[in-house]
Amino acid sequence: MNSFDVLIIGGGQAGIPLAHALANAGKKVALAERKDLGGSCVNFGCTPTKAVIASARAAFQARRGAVFGLRIPRVEVDFPAVLDRARSIVMQTRGSLQRGFAPSENLRLLTGHARLRGREGEAFRVRVGGEDVLAARIVLNTGARSHIPPIPGLEKHDYLHAGNWLDEHVLPSHVAFIGAGYIALEMSQFYLRMGCRVTVVEKFDRILLKEDEDVVFLLQRLLESEGVEFRLRTQITAVEPHRRGATMVVRSNGFKGKIAASRIFVGAGRRPNTDDLGLETIGVKTSEKGFVEVDERLATNVPGVWAAGDIRGGPMFTHTSWDDYRILESVLAGDGSRTTRRVVPYAVYTDPELGRVGQTETEAREGGTQIKVGRFEMRNNGKAQETSETEGLIKVVVDAASGRILGAAVLASDGAELVHMCVDLMNADAPYTVLRDAVHIHPTLAEAVQSAVASIR
Repeated sequence: MNSFDVLIIGGGQAGIPLAHALANAGKKVALAERKDLGGSCVNFGCTPTKAVIASARAAFQARRGAVFGLRIPRVEVDFPAVLDRARSIVMQTRGSLQRGFAPSENLRLLTGHARLRGREGEAFRVRVGGEDVLAARIVLNTGARSHIPPIPGLEKHDYLHAGNWLDEHVLPSHVAFIGAGYIALEMSQFYLRMGCRVTVVEKFDRILLKEDEDVVFLLQRLLESEGVEFRLRTQITAVEPHRRGATMVVRSNGFKGKIAASRIFVGAGRRPNTDDLGLETIGVKTSEKGFVEVDERLATNVPGVWAAGDIRGGPMFTHTSWDDYRILESVLAGDGSRTTRRVVPYAVYTDPELGRVGQTETEAREGGTQIKVGRFEMRNNGKAQETSETEGLIKVVVDAASGRILGAAVLASDGAELVHMCVDLMNADAPYTVLRDAVHIHPTLAEAVQSAVASIR
């Protein structure tokens, strides 16, 4: 039976670089992956979604060519070609990752579903495909999948979700989304710009519940101006078959109705892949929702077992998973100094993008901190005017006493890039005045972030 110093279960954005780092440090390492290397990011998440969103933006810009003095009489979308482009990028990335696991003395790739089978002496016994292996240490990196709500009749429908949308070949005529979270908003705009009718159904009274109301109100208005239909405060009670797709039976404000669509896209959150790992055989604790409980160095309650990435809950982003690899490299082959005490930004890749970091204004005020808020409308920025990208706003929340940035929201073209100006100041523990007093290139969108902090009084 093969024995390893470390067995990493799951080839995602934490598992792959960690496997290489530990092998390079002289440890005998195995990485078990049941399907495709790269995790959700490469295979159906970040990589392909941002590829198709780029195609959708190109189509949108071409349709508004007259704004720039251009005559583009007709813009046609080749939906299969759009998806093929995304798939090709996925395959290139996946192939590169696979080539990284060439035969090595210290590193082995195991293919198959991995399941813990208890202990054997001081080691953990794990079944990978048809092979049992032993490992002194285990790292869990199995990620998450779409949460499918228990709506009667939904299970009988061929619905789309974050994990299977790339398998499509035909553009639906009408896509109805369940939920108004980050994935749903990004994909709703994508399908709309491809030529679909889009309806977003949300049981709460607003989109993106964790964001400030003024920010999400503006984002919703911008999406509605393109044609996305929102049905808020609407509960889906059942899904019924329809000759051209499916019908949602809904209830809103006491009234019942129906929404017929050619396809349903479930965007109702994520759930961890912990239900078939055999965690109970060694006593790993999980939360009520199935997430593995870890400390700030990603250790579980079982000595010798760690968890990284989406499986442990918290901010479920590719960049947090990747930083988890750095924490575990520090723990398993370094000085153990890295922890999850970190600044974690994120973005919603609508157009305009919403770049976010830290606390919202609402969170800061509810926490009792005395704050100041800088605000700037993108329509007042020179570069935004020159490129006709004037929609959006920037908010920067600072501690009134220290001037340290507590959080920022950048709803703007390239908002996911611009927010890093605040991210870097937060990591440096520097006051907002450093940004205010800097000299920035003109004309740039970056000047808008500087204008936001310059408005703080």
